[in-house]
Amino acid sequence: MTTAPNSDATSALDESLDAPATRGRARKYTQMIAVIHRAAVEVFASEGLAGASTQAIADKAGLSKAQLHYYIESKEALYRQVLQGIIDDWIGVFGFSDEAFGPRKVLSDLIHRKMMFSFEHPLRSRIFTAEMMRGAPVLQPLMGHSHERTDQAAAVIQNWIDQGLMDPVDPMLFLFHLWAVTQFYADHATQIAIFRRKQESDDNDRRYLIEQVTEFLLKGAGVR
Repeated sequence: MTTAPNSDATSALDESLDAPATRGRARKYTQMIAVIHRAAVEVFASEGLAGASTQAIADKAGLSKAQLHYYIESKEALYRQVLQGIIDDWIGVFGFSDEAFGPRKVLSDLIHRKMMFSFEHPLRSRIFTAEMMRGAPVLQPLMGHSHERTDQAAAVIQNWIDQGLMDPVDPMLFLFHLWAVTQFYADHATQIAIFRRKQESDDNDRRYLIEQVTEFLLKGAGVR
């Protein structure tokens, strides 16, 4: 007498056999998206949204244009994804540690993270700046969480001022000044290299720049 196969067991076996292939395809897709995003960052940083082309992005990623469009909907959609990735990164970069540590430690840590981001990801920083300079039409709808985090940071600074740990500066303007100075090292890296006659910064030089910027900003805000 022949016993009919158990359909549940057969289904589970099929899924277990297919699982490695599915994971492999998913991993390859994720890796390719990362390659495309890196290529897009280079092209958008040098050409801007208007000047960038999907052909240039495909060439930079080592793909044909048809292959690129298998992974992306459009140049505009890819640009929006790149901006979202930058915002997600900056939420981490600009996050305040425990307020109880006080302004000197918390702000020093923030300046260090922002300077390192400028050194290590200058192209991403330049894309953000270029988008802002054209009125942030794509960026504005994506910045709700960033607004909240900035308001929270300003409130923390105001608390430190109220406790006498800082001079009575305008909290939001202080954040603007911090962003502007640290951002300069990403957006104007070429200018910095020309005038300092240093084409590349090693770890010691980066540490020196961070110390100088930190001292300048904290002293200017009268941080105790």
